[in-house]
Amino acid sequence: MGKDLQKKKDKKKDKKIKKKRKPEKCISIEEARELHDNWCEHRGKHLKACLGHDDAKDFWWSVEELQEYLKYVKRESKKQGILNPGIRVYLGAYPKSKCNDDRGYSTIFFKPTGAPVGSLGKGGGAPGQPDNDGISAYNRGSSGAGSGSGSGGEGAPGHS
Repeated sequence: MGKDLQKKKDKKKDKKIKKKRKPEKCISIEEARELHDNWCEHRGKHLKACLGHDDAKDFWWSVEELQEYLKYVKRESKKQGILNPGIRVYLGAYPKSKCNDDRGYSTIFFKPTGAPVGSLGKGGGAPGQPDNDGISAYNRGSSGAGSGSGSGGEGAPGHS
């Protein structure tokens, strides 16, 4: 019984260590700034010239809202036999009629992906997994349409 108890303690310790580590796919603030600055210089500038106004360039949701959505995706995916769902981020644009100043700002939305176990290999998960149209996509932030629905956002990540 002592060995089993020690194994449980070791597993608990391993979980705590894993929880404290930064995810491997995180990027530095410098990389984030470079990506955003590059978008502003090479995409945002052209969009402004074409549209005649600045377009949305950042979007905001609280961590709580995103966690709530991810829990929903996990729960609904599990019901469908999808053990390893994913999230694909799409670019979109609001119809001008849905924006206060008739500009049709850009937006993003999250779309669940996944396939039942066995259809795409073990667990149904793969980078190229199909969109899961059986689960609602996600777009509206706490303001009702995400902060990018007309505000245009402020600066690059980490800038004030």
